[in-house]
Amino acid sequence: MLKLRGAWTALVTPMKQSGEIDVENWRELIRRQIAAGIDGIVPIGTTGETPTLDEAEEEELIRIAVNEAAGQVPVMVGTGSNSTKHATAYCERAKRLGADMALVVTPYYNKPNDSGLIRHFEAVGEIGLPIVIYNIAGRTGRNIPTALMMKLAEIPAVVGVKEASGDINQMGEVLRLVRAQRRAQGKDFAVLSGDDGLTLPLMALGGDGVISVISNLVPDRVAALTNAALKGDFEAARAIHFELLPFIHAAFIETNPVPIKYALNFAGFSAGPCRLPLGELSAENRRVIEHEIRMLGMVA
Repeated sequence: MLKLRGAWTALVTPMKQSGEIDVENWRELIRRQIAAGIDGIVPIGTTGETPTLDEAEEEELIRIAVNEAAGQVPVMVGTGSNSTKHATAYCERAKRLGADMALVVTPYYNKPNDSGLIRHFEAVGEIGLPIVIYNIAGRTGRNIPTALMMKLAEIPAVVGVKEASGDINQMGEVLRLVRAQRRAQGKDFAVLSGDDGLTLPLMALGGDGVISVISNLVPDRVAALTNAALKGDFEAARAIHFELLPFIHAAFIETNPVPIKYALNFAGFSAGPCRLPLGELSAENRRVIEHEIRMLGMVA
């Protein structure tokens, strides 16, 4: 199994003021991540504004990400949809373009029942890419409880979960029950936090790391946190966690990725605007972001 541990970045998609994809800054963002010691990159997830990207744009972003990564770090492509047919096609495209694994979100809006979810993940798993399930009820309207996750983990292609339920008790149960079940079968099951603020608590329970939003701006610090936790140095990890915590709160003061894109722009990296229907950050919240970036010492 590919290394599915540490700090992974859910990449923003840089845009020009005209609304076009900013290809050069996309390349630069990925290069910065790799140079900073990030463990993996996740293009075209929710943070990458996939609901507003067309298929040609998505294909270009994947192709560039794979080429820039060039085997230095693994590439996990967002391939989710609330249509099993579309999600399967997106997994096929990711595989064809050289992705290492796929991040497949729980189908949203139509709220599938348990049998539908099992068949959905079986279908995407047949493509041959390792699958990381993305559990985020806040965006999908459908939580995956631990009992169902145990069944999904039996699908051969499923190698882990991005847990963004926001419930540390549920995350602990996934570690206690689902991972134990897989390991008893001689396999592994990675559990990554989908919430920056819960990275350290999850790793203290034995979790593997994070798919992070704030690492777009501070990849070195998020990587240092997860590296320390994986080594069992929780004193060092805790110090980084508390240093980053005010910025973590600020980075989700409005809908992601509006704040993190503003933060990148303010810190000197051209991430550009978000596409509608995501609007501009409010003036009050801009001041919050600016203050926290100054506190991190990134802007005088």
